[in-house]
Amino acid sequence: MSVGPTGQSGPTGPGGPGGPAGPDGTPPAAAPPDPYAPVRTRGYPKLLLTSAVIGFPVCLVAFGFLAVVHALEPLLYEDLPRALGFAGAPLWWPLPLLAVAGLLTGLAVRLLPGNGGHEPADGLALGGPPALSALPGVALASLASLAFGAVLGPEAPLIALGGGLAAGAARLIGRWKDARAVAAVGAAGSFAAISALLGSPLVGAFLLMEVSGLAGPMLGVMLVPGLLASGIGALVFTGLGDWTGLGTYSLALHDVPRAAEPTLPEFGWALVLGVAAAFAGTGIRRLARWLKERVVVRHRVPATVLAGLAVGALAVGFSAATGKPAQELLFSGQSALGTLFHDSAGYSMAALLLLLLGKGLAYCVSLSAFRGGPIFPALFLGGAGGVVLSHLPGLSLTPAFAMGVGALAVAMLRLPMTSVLMATLLMGRSGLTVMPLVIVAVVVGYVVTLRLTPAPAAPGRTTPAPSAA
Repeated sequence: MSVGPTGQSGPTGPGGPGGPAGPDGTPPAAAPPDPYAPVRTRGYPKLLLTSAVIGFPVCLVAFGFLAVVHALEPLLYEDLPRALGFAGAPLWWPLPLLAVAGLLTGLAVRLLPGNGGHEPADGLALGGPPALSALPGVALASLASLAFGAVLGPEAPLIALGGGLAAGAARLIGRWKDARAVAAVGAAGSFAAISALLGSPLVGAFLLMEVSGLAGPMLGVMLVPGLLASGIGALVFTGLGDWTGLGTYSLALHDVPRAAEPTLPEFGWALVLGVAAAFAGTGIRRLARWLKERVVVRHRVPATVLAGLAVGALAVGFSAATGKPAQELLFSGQSALGTLFHDSAGYSMAALLLLLLGKGLAYCVSLSAFRGGPIFPALFLGGAGGVVLSHLPGLSLTPAFAMGVGALAVAMLRLPMTSVLMATLLMGRSGLTVMPLVIVAVVVGYVVTLRLTPAPAAPGRTTPAPSAA
């Protein structure tokens, strides 16, 4: 052993830290670390096996959570009013339900550990799997939000529940002491929980990959356990959907008309849609954050009740103005995407514009106060915007719908690859035909959204005091 120039001992010989210097006197370069070393260890197959095994119970919980949400929606909006003696849900019905949702959500956020889960106004972000003690608060806050009609989706709660359950199980088993291994098992649980929700396990993989910022050779090393859990999760979702008759709650459109090859005017419309979606998404996100920081955080429970009343009032106003059910403005929009696409001719232009405005405002309010995910309302609003523009010359319905979905998704999520995949897979076989248009709309929307987003202030930088002169 010899002592190198830094005072630390190291092996001697060529190529070692203590080896001879180069011709110009510089120390020799150290051998680069092997990024694939974890795969060659005996613990990596155990990690894969653990991810696969944990995928089963996580998917059972995720499927049960979605089943409860979808069962409560008709129970609250159809069965309950009939049980109370009404012929159907009265026009004012969403107001008390959303007020109760605000009260339950606010209390869960305020009183239970974990703050009710991720703040949807902050976008979709991964901060590591939550602790087991936080999961009841996540489940209750999101269940009260989603089932009662808040304009949010289930993906963020599922990511938190799947990751928390998987990481908690890994800690309880005691086989995984390394924090990175526990994090990998937690990520696999999140993969599994949303494996079938977005229409394909591959979309869930890209979503979590882009959100987590994985890159380089470590991407594959960390992604493989999640992909394995995701594939198993998709099988579990499919099997449970067939066995129970409840379906898989998957994002999908059926019987999409075959799209024609893209035209030059449609590429022009892709630019327009990308820019419009960037401005719309930026406006929604800024308003939601302003409401959260100025109102909701300071007065959590009463502000969330008022937010529920605001969402209910928007739904009542939409129903009174258009004659359509208030539920079309409420909820995430996941199950209404197919109706919007196939029955778009049944909407007048005024009804479509009111739906866009009302659901967009309800989305802002829901993001600021309730608990859920931002993806599905963004897809619905983007699709509705595409339907509106499809009435204009040079743009047909299928490419307009797909471009709107992708452009507003990237404006809200800032995840370009995931947004392209969701929009194209949603359209089935026609998705491959319209993919070039979707890519243009998504890229334009992504770049304009980033240009509209102010750069973060440098840490420690303060505004200089005015001169006394």
